[in-house]
Amino acid sequence: MNEIGEKRKGRARPLGRVLGDRAARLYLTGVVVSGFGSSAMWLTAGIWAKSLTGSSTTAALTVFALWAPTLVGPVLGAVADRVRRRPLLVGSNLAMAALLLPLLAVDGAGRVWILFAVLLVYGANGVVQDAAETALVAKAVDRELLADFNGLRMTVNEGMKLVAPLAGAGMYARWGGAAVAALDAVTFLLAAGVFALVPVREERPGGARRAGTAEGARTLWASPVLRPLVLAGGATMLCAGLNGAALYAVVDERLGRPPAFAGVLYAVQGVGSVAAGLLAGPLLRRLPARTFAAAGTALFALSVGLRALPYDVTALAAGAGIGLGLPCVLVAALTSVQREVPDAVLGRTAATAGTLLFVPNALATGLGAALVGWVDVRVLLPLVGAGALAVATALARPAPVRRGA
Repeated sequence: MNEIGEKRKGRARPLGRVLGDRAARLYLTGVVVSGFGSSAMWLTAGIWAKSLTGSSTTAALTVFALWAPTLVGPVLGAVADRVRRRPLLVGSNLAMAALLLPLLAVDGAGRVWILFAVLLVYGANGVVQDAAETALVAKAVDRELLADFNGLRMTVNEGMKLVAPLAGAGMYARWGGAAVAALDAVTFLLAAGVFALVPVREERPGGARRAGTAEGARTLWASPVLRPLVLAGGATMLCAGLNGAALYAVVDERLGRPPAFAGVLYAVQGVGSVAAGLLAGPLLRRLPARTFAAAGTALFALSVGLRALPYDVTALAAGAGIGLGLPCVLVAALTSVQREVPDAVLGRTAATAGTLLFVPNALATGLGAALVGWVDVRVLLPLVGAGALAVATALARPAPVRRGA
């Protein structure tokens, strides 16, 4: 009977095996719970700051406060290598639940500094948690299922981004920012309980885990597998930042639509990202990581160029293509990091990869906001698409074979 059960397990679809794995299932539950609260809070923070101060600049700075800790990702990621990861996840979620409580006192422009202080710690905690989660998953989930798991995680995250911001905005309109902060605190408490149940055995960190912070960067640079994927991912995310900054100009100047139509394009892009997450696992089993990442980047590049056309149907198709293509390089890079990097330095290496992938996006968003003011999107978007296509072409080339390998 046991032999039959093992054969059935071997024939089971990988996605079913992921959902059937208790560790993976619990972890995804934690992602759903905490992701809902975080997505609701991140949007609400900007609305809250705008309402209190009347300043659009202050509202935009909430996004910067959340992303700023990524600049020191390698330092923060090292924390995930120096302690056991599951207790770290439980403790950090409990700490965030407590940290959100001061937001209940934010009731005027004079106290908006409390909001920014909380957001900075929120962003730093997110970097540490991402590093710990990446390392913990690599230990708890079957290596063969990592691509399916990472794709499913992206599907869950993107699904939350479609639902949670609307819920957060609705709660803010009805009960104010304090209600959204309280909701987020509850989701952190629930996530802490879920992560505490993840069945994984961890050794107490030894000397190798206490290597220098720069070990993550050295590991990435020395790897012929990881270096091109992470560098290409950073370049692609830079193009994504420029593309995102041009969205409202496209809606206004090319489509002649009101600003609210951007929400429709965001939703279509989100649906594309959900589909990309479901397809990532099966495709990464059939294609090399570089080929998969290159194909997704090429689709993203063509979709960005298509966005310059003045038609609703092409704008919707471009949004879906961007959502479908952009996540490919991210999933390929993350899965390769989990497969290639030793456990002792996996936390800081994952955080370093996160910095190289996402900081260009944040910087390009600001640069793009300036460029849109004096470069026509009919010129800007094809140039951005051409840049992304060059990245895809470079990534599609066969990896060089080292002598003596």
